[in-house]
Amino acid sequence: MAKGITVTEHILAKQREKPEATGAFTALLAELTVAAKVIAQKVNKANLTEDLGFVGGESVDEEVFQRLTEYAHTTIVNRVSHVGHLACMASKTNTDLIPIPPKYSKGDYILVFDPLGGITNIDVHIDVGMVFSILKKADTSDMSLMTSVLQPGRRQVAAGYFIYGSSTMMVYTTGSGVHGFTLEPRIGEFLLSHENIRIPEKGKTYSVNEGNYYFWDETVQNVIEYFKTPDIKSGRPYTMRYTGSFVADVHRNLLKGGIHMYPADSKDPMKSHGKLMLMCEVSPLAFVVEQAGGAASTGTERILDVQPQHLHQRVPVFIGSAADVALAEEFVQGKR
Repeated sequence: MAKGITVTEHILAKQREKPEATGAFTALLAELTVAAKVIAQKVNKANLTEDLGFVGGESVDEEVFQRLTEYAHTTIVNRVSHVGHLACMASKTNTDLIPIPPKYSKGDYILVFDPLGGITNIDVHIDVGMVFSILKKADTSDMSLMTSVLQPGRRQVAAGYFIYGSSTMMVYTTGSGVHGFTLEPRIGEFLLSHENIRIPEKGKTYSVNEGNYYFWDETVQNVIEYFKTPDIKSGRPYTMRYTGSFVADVHRNLLKGGIHMYPADSKDPMKSHGKLMLMCEVSPLAFVVEQAGGAASTGTERILDVQPQHLHQRVPVFIGSAADVALAEEFVQGKR
């Protein structure tokens, strides 16, 4: 397709390629783009206005981040509730499912999202983003809605993210390639800028919070030491690139190659199974990365094959260039 077409035109073109398509999640994706435009304006103003507390203070209170996250969450829920194609929603910020208001029609799709990932970096101008996943409700009448939501990532029908930084981008997949769109503020439209994104087979960077090194299993420490050890023949040492924003690190690696790692952490019971949430953070980005030719693993299992046990389940993550993830798996599984 021609560069510069709008994301709506692109979505409609992809819909026409599938005769069985009803237009249901096409409408849903269109509403998500509207929500992203609204959120982008708020995020871009965050460091310039006093209403969020970023100006004139020595430090940023947790409440400030919470207000902006709540704003993003509410914007998304309000924009997509009325489309008539959702059975329910689930968010990183809610402990339970989000119902569709009774005044709106319901449908067969489920939206799972992280409204504003990496938010604690916004005051230092590091990219933040919204991650989303669209599932189709399981076609079994005797299943509870929650059971229907808890599906492995391989069953996603669409996934992607919006990233807010020096420019605002949307990257998404419906299972047939990955495409990126950049918001042109003068006309208020997302325009195709990155068609059929392919992640390099092997990268030159690794992303990890190395301050947690001594709380990782020895096999994970060995992965890090391998990437840091010079070896001209194999293209090492790798350079460490870590922002603390999962979506920002994955986005960079998607375009340039590399691996992002967030292993299990023995120092914190909340991170003993990993820090990142499977359904609203990891699975959507794993779907995107795999569709671009990369890989995503817990170290022992493909992320998209993990069966969620509860809505906010956490998992260890190794995601990025296929060769780098495969190598990390070999170390974690004791094969190297």
